[in-house]
Amino acid sequence: MQQRIAHVALVVSDYDEAIEFYTRKLHFSLVDDTYQPEQDKRWVVVAPPGGAGGTTLLLARASTPEQSKFVGNQSGGRVFLFLQTDDFWRDYNEMTGKGIVFVRTPSEQPYGTVAVFEDLYGNRWDLVEYKT
Repeated sequence: MQQRIAHVALVVSDYDEAIEFYTRKLHFSLVDDTYQPEQDKRWVVVAPPGGAGGTTLLLARASTPEQSKFVGNQSGGRVFLFLQTDDFWRDYNEMTGKGIVFVRTPSEQPYGTVAVFEDLYGNRWDLVEYKT
């Protein structure tokens, strides 16, 4: 048996602002943006650079007041997603230059270099370069 996680749904307020953030600030690729008229929603998938064949993000617009409550807080304030890089300082410097807010400063850990940033909605991410 082979299984893998294909997509992780990320609840967003607006498709276009989320696409803009992920593609322009994090250099993700827009994999799919298809309107689904029967549900009046879009199927929007983005992927990190170099992430061909890996897990992608499904940008899912909140469609009810209940769903809207979770935009930016899908994990109750904990780090929700982990963006692995091959060059921590390159990406950290570029991200801070683009105005991305880091809520925990870079630190060296036994497993690698890591810092916590927030996406446009406040979801927390680890930017991490693992030691080899």
